[in-house]
Amino acid sequence: MPFLTEPDPLRGVAEMVLPGIRRLVARNPSVMTYLGTNTYLIDGRDGLTVLDPGPADEVHVQDIVRAAGSTPIRRIVLTHTHSDHYGALPQLAAVTGAEVYGYRKSALRGFTAPNPLDDGDEVAGLVAVYTPGHATDHLSFAYPIAHTCRMLFSGDHVMSWSSAILSPPVGDMVAYYRSLELLLRRDEVFYAPGHGPILPAPQALVRELLAHRQMREATILEAVRTQDWTVADLADHLYHKTDFRLKIAAQRNVLAHLLKLEHEGRVVQAEARAYEAPEDHVPDDLPPGDEKSISPREISMIERDGKRKFAYVA
Repeated sequence: MPFLTEPDPLRGVAEMVLPGIRRLVARNPSVMTYLGTNTYLIDGRDGLTVLDPGPADEVHVQDIVRAAGSTPIRRIVLTHTHSDHYGALPQLAAVTGAEVYGYRKSALRGFTAPNPLDDGDEVAGLVAVYTPGHATDHLSFAYPIAHTCRMLFSGDHVMSWSSAILSPPVGDMVAYYRSLELLLRRDEVFYAPGHGPILPAPQALVRELLAHRQMREATILEAVRTQDWTVADLADHLYHKTDFRLKIAAQRNVLAHLLKLEHEGRVVQAEARAYEAPEDHVPDDLPPGDEKSISPREISMIERDGKRKFAYVA
């Protein structure tokens, strides 16, 4: 796939990426987040809009405030509530007094956006495009750049550096397919993703992402046709990952594919029902760091999901 790379960014520096749009890259690089989460500062008539405040990092919050300078931050808009995008929100909102916007039904227990958005709603020139899949509360935002072109803030739905992780129950492969197909019917000429550089001519990558998932789905279905598989064993068979974090990411994607196939009646779950997430579960891009940074409850969910076995429906 035509993924992009970029040099390590200057930390604490808001770089102009498109007219009226600057990007601050948070200090949270990892195999899951590339060089870090992108926080966008968007100029407006009444001040700034911050799109995705980033992880819970006091230094990053200070970077945002410093980059704003004397221009007031009027609003904070979320693409979704994974911790590397949402974590800085409470502190930044407290410091700036900015209004907070996000999808009307949050995936994060205990949080509801004070200003809820639905598909087609507009705030400060940003038009919400509901793109679930990576997360049930994921919004992309269409934005016209004055006198030039249309662009889309694509969050983690389409990224320039890698494909997205789908971790059930917040990640949903059925919804992800539909959201990719939706973007193929749109006409934006740039995407500004949640991680990685600006993506020009994005339709080519969207088509390849969809084709890649379809190919992976066919491979998974063929494997289940020959024998029953647990999620963990099938992920090891297909991906051969050795890094702990990548092994878990592979398992979550395989589970998402199998649940889509189950939804369509092409496989059936043979045993080991799903683990029910606890009330204080915080959805995240699994895994958030290494095995020591994942809560015991999260590990329990991963282990129990890994034992779920699926069989082919003849």
